[in-house]
Amino acid sequence: MRLRLLAALFMAATFTLAAQKVPEKITTVEGITEYQLENGLKVLLFPDQSVPNITVNITYKVGSRHEAYGETGMAHLLEHLVFKGTPDHPDIPAELTSHGARPNGTTWYDRTNYYETFAASDENLDWALDMEADRMVNSFIAKKDLDSEMTVVRNEFESGENNPGGILMQRVLSSAYLWHNYGKSTIGSKADLENVPIERLQGFYRKYYQPDNAVLVVAGKIDEAKTLELIQEKFGKIPRPERSLYPTYTREPVQDGERFVELRRTGDVQVVQAAYHVPAGPHADYPAVSVLMDILTSQPSGRLYKALVEDGDASVVWGFAPALAEPGFAMFNVNVLKENDLAAVEAAFKETIEKIRTEAPTAEEVKRSKDKLLKNFELGQRDANRVGLTMSAYIAQGDWRLGFINRDRVKEVTPEDVMRVANTYFKPSNRTVGRFFPTEEPDRVEVPEVRDLSIITNGYVGGEAVAEGEAFDPSYDNIDQRTLSGKLGKKETIEFSLLPKETRGNSVQANMNARFGNLEALRGRAAAASFTGRMLMMGTDEMSRQDIQDKFDALKARVRIYGGVNSTGFSVETERDNLAEVIKLVGEIMRNPSFPEEEFAKMKKEQLAGIEQSRSDPQAIAFTEMSKRTNHFPKDHPYYATSFDESVERINSVTIEDVRKFYDDFYGGANITFGASGDMDAEEVKTALTEAFGDWKSPTDYVRIGRKHRDTKPDAVKMETPDKANAVFVATQAFPIGQDHPDYPALVMGNFMLGGGFLNSRLATRIRQKEGLSYGVGSNFNAGAIDKTGTFMAYAIYNPENREALEKAFREEIDKVRTEGFTAEELEAAKSGWVQSRQLSRAQDRSLASRLSNNLFLKRDMQWSKALEEKMVGLTPEAINKAMAKYLDVDKMLMVRAGDFAKAEAKRP
Repeated sequence: MRLRLLAALFMAATFTLAAQKVPEKITTVEGITEYQLENGLKVLLFPDQSVPNITVNITYKVGSRHEAYGETGMAHLLEHLVFKGTPDHPDIPAELTSHGARPNGTTWYDRTNYYETFAASDENLDWALDMEADRMVNSFIAKKDLDSEMTVVRNEFESGENNPGGILMQRVLSSAYLWHNYGKSTIGSKADLENVPIERLQGFYRKYYQPDNAVLVVAGKIDEAKTLELIQEKFGKIPRPERSLYPTYTREPVQDGERFVELRRTGDVQVVQAAYHVPAGPHADYPAVSVLMDILTSQPSGRLYKALVEDGDASVVWGFAPALAEPGFAMFNVNVLKENDLAAVEAAFKETIEKIRTEAPTAEEVKRSKDKLLKNFELGQRDANRVGLTMSAYIAQGDWRLGFINRDRVKEVTPEDVMRVANTYFKPSNRTVGRFFPTEEPDRVEVPEVRDLSIITNGYVGGEAVAEGEAFDPSYDNIDQRTLSGKLGKKETIEFSLLPKETRGNSVQANMNARFGNLEALRGRAAAASFTGRMLMMGTDEMSRQDIQDKFDALKARVRIYGGVNSTGFSVETERDNLAEVIKLVGEIMRNPSFPEEEFAKMKKEQLAGIEQSRSDPQAIAFTEMSKRTNHFPKDHPYYATSFDESVERINSVTIEDVRKFYDDFYGGANITFGASGDMDAEEVKTALTEAFGDWKSPTDYVRIGRKHRDTKPDAVKMETPDKANAVFVATQAFPIGQDHPDYPALVMGNFMLGGGFLNSRLATRIRQKEGLSYGVGSNFNAGAIDKTGTFMAYAIYNPENREALEKAFREEIDKVRTEGFTAEELEAAKSGWVQSRQLSRAQDRSLASRLSNNLFLKRDMQWSKALEEKMVGLTPEAINKAMAKYLDVDKMLMVRAGDFAKAEAKRP
């Protein structure tokens, strides 16, 4: 007996020591450190004290590539079911909302990942890691959840069926891949989704959702040692599974001739696509392939863009070559209006591809593409939360360090490398498109693969880690205390709010708005206003469209310059040393546009193509109808809502002279607000703003155009969209409420519980979680900051056969809110989630820069938001229930439904 007791004590002590064993440190690259637990779990830690939030991302190395016969869509279906809970975390959507998290899960060919970004705190981090560790092995994966969620995923599948271009892509890839699962879409087969046995799904879960098949990334404001200890506590107790995972070994045979697929469906725009087999992401040829894709498809300098859109009959060109774990594909898409010759466009496409095999890319083309690729990678590395998510793509390829290795390889790409991969892979015999022709002398391509990643990754140390930022407190008081505000310009026409702080990689975000015009002056000129804003980036007196893009790339800046009916402005993401130069460059662009006619003609063609493509889309039809019925402005009013035909008429009627005259009549800097948040030299920024816009005069006085409340005219509208598998429901109601109204906080919180949150709002719980009627369902409530105009809107996508069930559920949930209201428990969870989500927003420089600029216009500071939060926190269930019952009424709503309801009716017994 004593010996048994000693043995038991020894085993318990051994287990405790094992559970407390420190994870093994593997390597560090540019601020990211890899550890490994004894059970095989890999951990990447990326501390960044400059943002007060944390992202937890777990990547499972399983995607649609791993699915067997009858299992298509299983990886994605499982992604949905893992949100259904565990015994210790029975309502994961509610927990995510109560912690103010911004979560999601995604599935693709090589991986599935789950993440949540939340305000940094010990409690939130403990909760997130506990939840992810628990649902790794203890998720319910129950039959009742499969029954409801299967219909939700099927609805998601059906929504994709509405897009002919997406369906054509599935057909092209399924023809390009005879055996490999890259030829099957991640969403899966409808038959498999509807018939998969729960036992098979449970087996798939137990096989792949294990620590030795996962990589955990924790990024943001963390203490590395404490976080590692917490990870060991949560995940270390999960045993290493006894099963073995075999690497996928199916390989696509060499393609021995051009293949063709044809799709005939309802639609409004012709499409031609082409796919080529190319190497996997880790292969040394992949960086040159990615550079080649940009040279071919970028706008405006891309060879295909110039040949097909600029000089031809196409309206849209795009292409991509995803970096996959095994030999993948390069996909091209060309949209062509119905009245144009598809065969001629296809011939021009093939001719352009063939030319690049004989006409080498220039050093300028290669440099431009490399600069863009490197800029995007570098900007992504400055945000710890973004880094945590982007690592999933490289983890899926086999090793997270491949991201840095690919960056280094891109730097070394030469025109000769691009020419070589074009001649190796972009051959007609390696292409799936349009038609098939047998050939007597096949010209075949052997696509190499990467067999041993350790040859590439072992010993890799990467470049120098970027600078870390400060630990910033995003409280309202601290933001106000640290914000520098004032006025600039000869007549003090520029108002600024600058929030200088140290950030990771010295990054900074900025936003500017310049307002102009008045109602009488702007009547009948909305179309010209829209084109004027879109044309600003098309060129100046000294720079072409491409020159502008090249300069922004050289300055490592993402810039959007825009203009609307009574304002213009820009948003910027760059780094400290370049912000002033970017502002000056933007000033030159906005003040000296050339409005080139050839770019204007292309823009009109692209907009017309977009409208034609929308004519049969249920979502576009429903929202256009809703806008028409709720818009009460006359036709010449700047805010008038147009139909499809009216939009076409407006576009066709606008001339380049109208655009130039609109610019001359209105554009100027008499009313500018500018906000910036991040690493900056405030004096340099003020100087740059003064030089760029300080003497910019406005030819017309600015007077804000107000909006007046109009009651919604109740109606139930049903619109037929033949041959569309997915339908759209939208409901709306207007209230005479602005943001200063006493009921505003109660309605905001009430809507948050009704249709906000993450999968656990009243509408989502009933319509998606319980009844499985809709993949996307929710509601929102907005009120004017100045005008007393409030709007409630609810939406859902669904199978047309479920129309009556969906509308019944919607009505019952609205009535239940009106009659029974919300509970104290619901309200407390909602308050916690709402407050933390606002904190998360304040921690992001992009949204903070925009808010600083907007606050100047509204004559507010962060104390207004603080006061609103205090009102929200102080709300009682009685106050919210009273407000929701007072305003919300299904019988006073406009409801619009668009779908193929006739076919659904015909199917009824």
